[in-house]
Amino acid sequence: MLFSTIMLTSSLLPQMVHGQEKPLTQFVHPYIGSKGHGHVFVGANVPYGAVQLGPSQTMQSWDQFNGWDWCSGYNYISDDILGFTHTHLSGTGIGDLNDLMIVPATGHLELQPAHRLDMNTGYGSNFKKANEVVKPGYYATYLDKYKVRAELTATTRVGFHHYHFDIADSAHLLVDLEFNMCWDSPVETTIKKINDTTFVGYRFSKGWANDQRLFFAIKTSLPVTQLQLFNSNEALAGTEAKGKGIKAAMYFDAARHPDIFLKVGISPVSEENALGNITAELPGWNFEQVKTNADLAWNKELNKIDFSADEATKTTFYTALYHSHFFPSVFNDHNGDYRGTDKKVYTHQKFTNYTVMSLWDTYRGLHPLMTVIDPALVKDMVHSMLMIYKQQGRLPVWPLEGCETDCMIGNPAIPVIADAYMKGLIDPADIALAYEAVKNTAMRKANGLQFVQELKYIPADSMTIESVAWGLEYAIADYGVAQMAKKLGKTKDAAYFNKRAGLYKQYWDASRGHFVGRLADGSFRKEFDPLEAKHRSNDYCEGNGWQYTWLVPQDAKGLVNLFGEKKFQTSLDSFFNMSSSLGQGSSPDISGMVGQYAQGNEPSHHVAYLYAVIGQPWKTADIVREVMEKYYTNTADGLCGNEDAGQMSAWYVLSAMGFYPMNPMNGTFVFGSPLMNQAVIRLAGNKQFDIIVKNNSKENKYIQKVVLNGANYTKSFFLYKDVMKGGKMEIYMGNKPSATFGVKQADRPI
Repeated sequence: MLFSTIMLTSSLLPQMVHGQEKPLTQFVHPYIGSKGHGHVFVGANVPYGAVQLGPSQTMQSWDQFNGWDWCSGYNYISDDILGFTHTHLSGTGIGDLNDLMIVPATGHLELQPAHRLDMNTGYGSNFKKANEVVKPGYYATYLDKYKVRAELTATTRVGFHHYHFDIADSAHLLVDLEFNMCWDSPVETTIKKINDTTFVGYRFSKGWANDQRLFFAIKTSLPVTQLQLFNSNEALAGTEAKGKGIKAAMYFDAARHPDIFLKVGISPVSEENALGNITAELPGWNFEQVKTNADLAWNKELNKIDFSADEATKTTFYTALYHSHFFPSVFNDHNGDYRGTDKKVYTHQKFTNYTVMSLWDTYRGLHPLMTVIDPALVKDMVHSMLMIYKQQGRLPVWPLEGCETDCMIGNPAIPVIADAYMKGLIDPADIALAYEAVKNTAMRKANGLQFVQELKYIPADSMTIESVAWGLEYAIADYGVAQMAKKLGKTKDAAYFNKRAGLYKQYWDASRGHFVGRLADGSFRKEFDPLEAKHRSNDYCEGNGWQYTWLVPQDAKGLVNLFGEKKFQTSLDSFFNMSSSLGQGSSPDISGMVGQYAQGNEPSHHVAYLYAVIGQPWKTADIVREVMEKYYTNTADGLCGNEDAGQMSAWYVLSAMGFYPMNPMNGTFVFGSPLMNQAVIRLAGNKQFDIIVKNNSKENKYIQKVVLNGANYTKSFFLYKDVMKGGKMEIYMGNKPSATFGVKQADRPI
């Protein structure tokens, strides 16, 4: 179903701003991906905002599979809300954050969250979907139990609440610093009354982010007439409290003033900075203006690409573009202060510090997309990672709120930095440090790197699980180091890391036609089932032997040579056409199946584009069209797997425009099959790159020819630098594969 509850009427459409901007937030349906395994955040935020202000619901225990689908705090199928929290993860498989719970309530004070399916057992309320409104930068609902209308919006570092109380019976706001998702537990919390309308405090917690420090400030539009403090369920005296699970009940006169507004600033540094963030970003109390500003902020980001297609496709596209701008999120204060991974405070910094980087997922597509549409973000994000390197002695893997989670495998920061460097997106002052960081990270002796450094495979009997996956991911990252070394004139390093980039070949079992775990004695595993996909218990990571057979994006031609071109083709055909069965105990991330291809998990994302390497780009068109039509829809379950902090959406944004970075570090985009009639990519310096698609339709999915800046273009790929210069590309489509486009050896991807 389409979500009529969030469609804007023509009278509510935002006005054209800055002359060229279109009202594109009308095409965003934030519910997409909120049902099933999408795990997207639903609530109020601005692009890359530190605050993600939205509902937190009850969830089943984490050891039950369904509980996993509430890890963002929200799932479309639920009809309950415990309260509203200020930080959320989006599209991950992780139950962390949901910090700083606020519950607008009436009646008897309840200090513990209600149990699932029974809102009378604690705080929380049921709600009706018909009363819920979700738009970019805005969330609203009605809490049936409390008879409260809730509206939320946000700036970068401040959440703005508006609550209207239909009844005044003991109206209060509960601030619950004990509340946590299943991965997170408070360690120390505090709240202090400054005056009748100002409160400050902090929440230190341990979870996936193993030492998270969140400072906050709350300003209310009405005076708090009574304040009650608790440590968990124990009542405390006074106006200040410290403990493991501090809670505050703030009562006000709802009989005379049924509307109350709250400004909640957060900071990784201090209570003073949280107050300063409010002063800097939200000095007034005009909720509608802040809501409008949030819409305009989203509209500005969406206008980076003017995508012309039918309404359903535009909705899917712009919702994907919206989701791709949640993370990385800002992790500093208005004055430039931030807390490093070493827990030291760095003051008055001149860059925007970022956190929440799901790098194993996002290096593949999200970051190459941002090098086109947001190069300033890329520069600051790379600088953020380099500062993490200086603080913890290695590049990040999955940084979260000033902590290193070490989630997933390989060296996934290296491809991001290498790609940025090769595209000229690292500040000159950072280049030496960037190379030092990628090299030193690649030369650590941990997680199998000690074998890689000796130009050897990682023995499966030296690593409990995932040896092949680690080895293949290291080879991808090492390609990035080699490219940087070559451009920097470090020929010895370049030669060494090029050899490491080719170590994937040592896992190749020619007799089986797959990458297979090898033991220390040189033999391949005798027991091997390429379809076996037990979750993180084999030689692969969230996948099987078939899916990891293609994980060589840095050297696709070398992979073809391992097979031989004919065998490569037949194996790739088989991959997309065989049974999708995965067996018992498979990872829930392996979803969105086309044969054994898994759109729901990132190692598959480049695989359809490999057909271009053997001169058969029409097969890429067949697969990507099927994936886009089947697994990206306008429904709540319109994502087939974890959104993964923007990567699933970035794949669609790129593929819907007709191309994808098969190799995320060599500055090329491989053609697929565009869905639009035209796309205008707005670039820095008032330049733009126009893509005009002729004769496009559901049937006409095959590229017949391409004209680039007036000249016939026969290659099945094009260059990043061609896009960034600005220009015009015309793509002509037809209902049968072209016999010439992208077929010749010289026209295949480099």
